Amino acid sequence: MNKSANSDKKLFTRFLSFIENVGNKLPHPATLFALFAFLVIIVSWITSLFDLQVQHPRTNELISPVNLLSVKGLHLIITEMVHNFTSFAPLGTVLVSMLGIGIAESSGLIGTTLRLMVISAPRKLITFVIVFSGILSNTASEVGYVLLIPLGAIIFLAIGRHPIAGMAAAFAGVSGGYSANLLLGTIDPLLAGLSEEAARIIDIKYIVNPAANYYFMFVSTFFISIGGTWVTEKIVSPRLGEYNGDEKPEQLRKLTPDEKRGLKFAGFAALLFSAFLLWGTVPAQGFLRDPETFDLLRSPFMSGIVAFIFLGAAVSGIAYGIGASTYKNDSDVMKGMGKAMETLGIYIVLTFFAAQFVAYFKWTNLGLIFAIEAATLLKASGLGPIPLMITFIFLSAFINMFMGSASAKWAIMAPVFIPMFMLLGYAPELIQGAYRIGDSVTNIISPMMSYFALIVAFIQKYDSKAGIGTVIATMIPYSIVFFVIWTVLLIIWLLIGFNLGPDSNLYLN
Repeated sequence: MNKSANSDKKLFTRFLSFIENVGNKLPHPATLFALFAFLVIIVSWITSLFDLQVQHPRTNELISPVNLLSVKGLHLIITEMVHNFTSFAPLGTVLVSMLGIGIAESSGLIGTTLRLMVISAPRKLITFVIVFSGILSNTASEVGYVLLIPLGAIIFLAIGRHPIAGMAAAFAGVSGGYSANLLLGTIDPLLAGLSEEAARIIDIKYIVNPAANYYFMFVSTFFISIGGTWVTEKIVSPRLGEYNGDEKPEQLRKLTPDEKRGLKFAGFAALLFSAFLLWGTVPAQGFLRDPETFDLLRSPFMSGIVAFIFLGAAVSGIAYGIGASTYKNDSDVMKGMGKAMETLGIYIVLTFFAAQFVAYFKWTNLGLIFAIEAATLLKASGLGPIPLMITFIFLSAFINMFMGSASAKWAIMAPVFIPMFMLLGYAPELIQGAYRIGDSVTNIISPMMSYFALIVAFIQKYDSKAGIGTVIATMIPYSIVFFVIWTVLLIIWLLIGFNLGPDSNLYLN
């Protein structure tokens, strides 16, 4: 028995080492996109040497590769470089969203709200609230990692439980439940923009709404929170046992009068903003509906989701800053917005190269040719929507082990898989939803996830011998349970036939 256990442990250790070594040898994501763009140029030249043609299944048009390694291709690359970058759909949406989130974060609104949720929860619900708060923190990306995860450990230690269990619960919500949320966050318009770019390989006018997966992710929030709570209570906590380390419980700091006043100001501002949105959308002829048809799904409200994310976060954040005295003048507000932009420096670099790669892929017709050929093979296989979606979730989860960035992976995968599935009759919104499941569930066991090293450092505070293997071994149960819950939920969604979000579809006509 011991030999078998030791053998399994060594096998698992070798697997973790393989993942770590492969991931560490990958270039920076921006460099990867530059290499992929160059590779597309070379492949376009090679394929153009052959009499390669496919027939478009809808228009019956013959599609051939376009050679970018030519004078005409060189002119196209040079003249369109700036336009590729500035017109790249995810760029503007992320920048605008982050301006508003930056105000809410720098004012202290997001951090105070999370702390209030956790410290005011009944002890019986504390685990659920920590996981739930972790999921909600994804609205502002890194806040959950730097604030809530260490706070989870402090809270568990303060109530006499193992701090690593509290940290694991928070990490599961923040990272494993990354795509779920009750609110739209920066990831929604970012992925929707990439999906839209990919969908236009097939349909030049196709639009993917930033809220395309909102219904599904809203419901997912509660299922993932319950699943994370069950894993913490039934698997992780019993496995860790009692904490016998040197760290002493800290007294949880309650909200100061200024913070309470700030929350009241923010709540009132959010209420006024919500009333404004309801005034424009609830009446049959509301001013935020389509001015001609008065439709809500295809209206300025839905197409302006990014603007409302910015305005809502900005209004609430400024109100909190005034009430809590964290904002003294307009310069403080602008500094908060500037700080949010500073964190996007490397993202902008990555976006430049990703935009060139996506544009080249589209120009050469390689994506369309691959999609048509792959769609033909999949159609011949006879696989239905459920087996196809499960397979795609598996693939996304596996790739996530080697490449941590959700947007970087989707920028590579979307131009390939969205056209392929569109030709089989599946909507981009469904493919994006399946991708988000796979991308989320293995975040917590992927050494390539950008905050993974930080999590290791947090855990080492309570267990000096802990390392990557400790983190992965602790988090694997969450990955398995989240995968099962989310996949089953998607299957039920497909069987019922609900759309994943407003103005989105499961299938194409």
